[in-house]
Amino acid sequence: MEKFSIKTAPQFERHYDESDFWRKVRRVAAQAGAKVLYPALQLFFLLQSKKVPIKAKTLIIGALGYLILPVDLMPDFIPAMGFTDDLTALLVALRTVSNHLTPEINQRAKEQTESLLKQ
Repeated sequence: MEKFSIKTAPQFERHYDESDFWRKVRRVAAQAGAKVLYPALQLFFLLQSKKVPIKAKTLIIGALGYLILPVDLMPDFIPAMGFTDDLTALLVALRTVSNHLTPEINQRAKEQTESLLKQ
């Protein structure tokens, strides 16, 4: 499996599906923790914004697709290490599109992260 980068993002696009995203996020919330959930949700809410250009959305979809990909570089079930590759993909994408983040998106992501971790 090739590591996630800006160049490889398009190959992971086909793995992104909104319902699969929420299924994965709810299933792994406690295990992944806020460090993974918060950037994933920031990207998810950026994807919903009409102000974010298509090029940025393509990268976001690639990163979220990598997150929900069932087989990746570091299997998610490995304690303390399983989400490091997913987190890397999310952070690379987030850094690239961070100029589109708004306080509202950050707040929504924070609230949703807290809600998921309470369940």
